[in-house]
Amino acid sequence: MNIGMILIWVAFTLCLGAGLTSLLHYFKGSGYLKTLSRRLEVGATGAVTIAVFLLSYYLFHVQTAYSYVYQHSSADLTWYYRLSALWAGQEGSFLLWGWFILVILLVLKYTMYKRQFSGTRLYELTVTISLFIASVFLLLLVLKNPFSMYHAVPSGTIELTNWNPFVTAFQAPYGQGMNPLLRNPWMAIHPPVLFIGYAAITIPFASAFAGLILDDNRWTEIATHWMRFSWLFLTLGIGLGGFWAYEVLGWGAWYWSWDPVETSSLIPWITSTAYLHTQIHSSNKIRNFAPALAIFSFVLVVFATFVTRSGIWASVHSWQDFTPTSFIVAIFLISLLGSSVVMLVNKYME
Repeated sequence: MNIGMILIWVAFTLCLGAGLTSLLHYFKGSGYLKTLSRRLEVGATGAVTIAVFLLSYYLFHVQTAYSYVYQHSSADLTWYYRLSALWAGQEGSFLLWGWFILVILLVLKYTMYKRQFSGTRLYELTVTISLFIASVFLLLLVLKNPFSMYHAVPSGTIELTNWNPFVTAFQAPYGQGMNPLLRNPWMAIHPPVLFIGYAAITIPFASAFAGLILDDNRWTEIATHWMRFSWLFLTLGIGLGGFWAYEVLGWGAWYWSWDPVETSSLIPWITSTAYLHTQIHSSNKIRNFAPALAIFSFVLVVFATFVTRSGIWASVHSWQDFTPTSFIVAIFLISLLGSSVVMLVNKYME
C-alpha cells in the first residue's frame, strides 16, 4: 500500500476541513467548531510532517518505484544530495512549502501573538486565511502526487499511477539522479531557506487581509514580526542563490544576471523591505501603504512561483512548460490579485 499517497490525500482533506470549520466558527462563534478546526489543523500538520520524512527516506534509500525518487535520486549521489532532492522538483518543493506554512501556524498559536489576540476575530480570521492558502499547496500535491508510483500492468508495460495506492510497485534498477546543475553544496541550503521566507510571508498577507475585512489596525502587530522573519530568510536565500549562480553558471564577475525568475523573487523582497520601512516611519501617509505592501508581497511570491513553474519565460530556473499544475497556480494568483485589489480599493477609496 502506498502510504505516502494516502498521507497527501489525508493532509489535504484535514487542512481544507480545518479552514472550513474555522470559517464557520468565524460566522457562528461555536466553541465546538473552533476546537474541531484546531484538531484538524494539527492532524494535517502531522500528516504532512510524516509525508516529508517518508519521502526523504525514500530519496535517501533510492526507492525508485516512486517517480519523484526515480527522477531526482540515485545511488551514486552522496547522502546530502539525496536528501536535498526533496526540493529538487516541483512536487517536493510544494510539499516543503505547505509543510512550512502549517508549522509556522502552529508556532503562531503558541507565541505571544496567540496570547495577545486569543479569541479575537482578527487572529481567527488570520488563521483561517492561512489554512486555505496551505490547502491550495496540498491540492497541487493531490493533483500531482510526490508519491506517484510505477507499476506493471497485465500487458507487461510499466505505467505510473497518481490515484491508486494499492498497486504492486515496480522498482526500477536505478534512478536518474539529480540535474547536474543542482549538484552543488548550495543546493542543500539555498532552496529551503528561500521557502521558509516564502512560507512566513503568508502570515503578513493573511493578517493584513483580515485587518482590512474587520477594519482592525492591530493586524500590524502580527504581521510585522513575521515580515521581519520572512525578510531575513528571503535576504539569505537570494544572497545564497547569487553565490551559487556565480560558482556554477559562470556569470563572470557578477552574482546577478537579471534572470526572469531571479527578478521575480527580488520584487517581493523589495516590497517587504518597503513594508518594514513603513513601520518605522512616523508619517501616516507612509504608513497607509502598509496593507498594500503586506498583501502584494505575498501575491508577488505566488507570481514568482507561477513564473518558475509555467515556463512562460526562458530561465535556468524554469522546470517545464505550462501544465495543469501551472493552471491551478494561475487561478490562485488571479484570485489573490482580484480579491486583494477589491479590498484595497475599498480601503483607499473611503
